[in-house]
Amino acid sequence: MRITSLLSLFILIIFIALSMNAQEKIFPYEVHRHVLDNGLTTIIIPMESPGLVSYYSVVRTGSRDEWEPGKSGFAHFFEHMMFRGTENFPGPVYDSLVTSIGADANAYTTNDRTVYHLNFASEDLEMVMNLESDRFQYLNYSKDDFQTEAGAVYGEYRKSITSPWSVGFEKMYDMAFDKHTYKHTTIGFERDIKQMPEQYEYSLTFFDRYYRPDNVILLIVGDINPVATLDLVKKYYGNWKPGYVEPQITPEPPQKTERQALVKFDGKTLPLLMIGYKGDGFDVNNKNLLATYLLDDLAFGSTSDIYKKLVLTEQKVQFISAGFNFSRDPGLLFIYSMIKNQDDVDYVRDEVYITLEKFKTELVDEKKLNDLKKRTKYQFLMALDTPDNVASVLPSFLSYTTTVDVIDDLFNNLMQITPEDIRTAANYYFQENRRNVVKVEGVQ
Repeated sequence: MRITSLLSLFILIIFIALSMNAQEKIFPYEVHRHVLDNGLTTIIIPMESPGLVSYYSVVRTGSRDEWEPGKSGFAHFFEHMMFRGTENFPGPVYDSLVTSIGADANAYTTNDRTVYHLNFASEDLEMVMNLESDRFQYLNYSKDDFQTEAGAVYGEYRKSITSPWSVGFEKMYDMAFDKHTYKHTTIGFERDIKQMPEQYEYSLTFFDRYYRPDNVILLIVGDINPVATLDLVKKYYGNWKPGYVEPQITPEPPQKTERQALVKFDGKTLPLLMIGYKGDGFDVNNKNLLATYLLDDLAFGSTSDIYKKLVLTEQKVQFISAGFNFSRDPGLLFIYSMIKNQDDVDYVRDEVYITLEKFKTELVDEKKLNDLKKRTKYQFLMALDTPDNVASVLPSFLSYTTTVDVIDDLFNNLMQITPEDIRTAANYYFQENRRNVVKVEGVQ
């Protein structure tokens, strides 16, 4: 009995060892990950890039985290306010110092994160770290500054709705979600943005809850010494007090029936068709989700049958595309098109449904799938040629998992996807009860 148990243990160890060897290392750079005592995750990636550094501060808070009624838009709002500066480095001083070193500083906000990024010469690393650590800990703005910036944000919203796409997506999210905070777009509901100038006190609590080290990932890539860089991180961020408070986000209940809406756009535009199916939140081990990531190109890419038919042969549409992208919580798998003639909108919609039905019943060509998997991996790797290119692809994954290891897991798992997995995923996601359809019509 004892010999049998030992033999079983030996076989298990061999199996695990072989499995570990089968896991290919995909991400090509050395990664130094360290979590400070205050919870700040620091990821340092040295690479050959003579004198160049990219510096990304990833706040794991986006419009998803705006769970309180009447308070949408604040994640994006802080993308603006963070350039107002501190007592040590007021906004104009911050701008002047960044300009003086020839740095390129910017920021963006999505549903799941807010990201601040700079590119500069490696000799200026300590100056940048001093500036960035200071504004993340000691952002300071008056009520007048707050109200001025709130007005600017409303102006940005008004500008955005001159695009029929923005109007369509705003309707899509509002219609598709009842409970989850994906109901509003990143910039927020117009009614909330209009009330924003009266929310100065609330803004202070938003910053206090979310701009904490235990909710931020510092990503530094380029011509750097990892040990010396980590010492600087400890020097400038070590006293930052933790205190992140998790948002109270209500999960979206399962959708039971198809939803449709027609949006009249107050301007001229070709008709737009948007179709969104409820998906899953990011999970690198979710085979359905990974299969759908590949199905995006197979079904609606520039070499797909529907693209050739509607764009090239029949010339019914300006374009047709899909965005089966990842999100932190279950989001939408999008198919969208700009159609040349109003009379063809339903025809194009039906062609989309026919395409999806085909993938539910037929197996994709195995060689075509394998070629796509290889192309997807090598396109990803070939793009990692500068510090900024490396740093810019990581924030989305870091907002889901906080580790770069997810890149290896993602591509290793993608390589295992089979034609049967594609068919299973198509059957799982592309059901009528998961479907939301928005049509946008311009003035005639």
